Amino acid sequence: MEKKLKVAILVADGFEQSEMTEPRKALEQAGVQTVLISPLKGKVKGWKSKNWGDEFPVDKELDQARPEDYDALLLPGGVSNPDTLRLNATAIRFIKHFVDTDKPIAAICHGPWPLINAEGVRGKTMTSWPSIQIDLINAGAHWVDKQVVQDGHLITSRKPDDIPAFNEAMLNLFLQVHKVSH
Repeated sequence: MEKKLKVAILVADGFEQSEMTEPRKALEQAGVQTVLISPLKGKVKGWKSKNWGDEFPVDKELDQARPEDYDALLLPGGVSNPDTLRLNATAIRFIKHFVDTDKPIAAICHGPWPLINAEGVRGKTMTSWPSIQIDLINAGAHWVDKQVVQDGHLITSRKPDDIPAFNEAMLNLFLQVHKVSH
């Protein structure tokens, strides 16, 4: 029996809700196991438009999560979520495992921000929410304004409107890499 693809979704409070829920739903509909991981205990709160969104149960606390147990990583955006994660040494070590082992990573909107701290953007062609463009460029990325960009095992997208294209690219990459490695 083939091992099920297992995707870590790393978030703190303030993630853009649609950028977590819609990719998660697409992954689960494709038979992928998703695990919501957070430095927070119990529940994590989304951000919807200009207000706090819904709360979601944390499947695994970051301190208990082992990155080697996961095949791929999803980094949703929002503003406070990636800003919190990039200052969390445990989160950066977790993300850096995926960078160092060349496991697939999909990041949308502000989601690529912690990748800078995890040394995962230098030499990569990528996109993001426009406000972090200069941060990515300063960290050595080649930034382009496109709906979705794939560079090796890294998928990036700009905003919630790009989610359908983001989901398609993410699923294609995650499933392709999983099939080759198992």
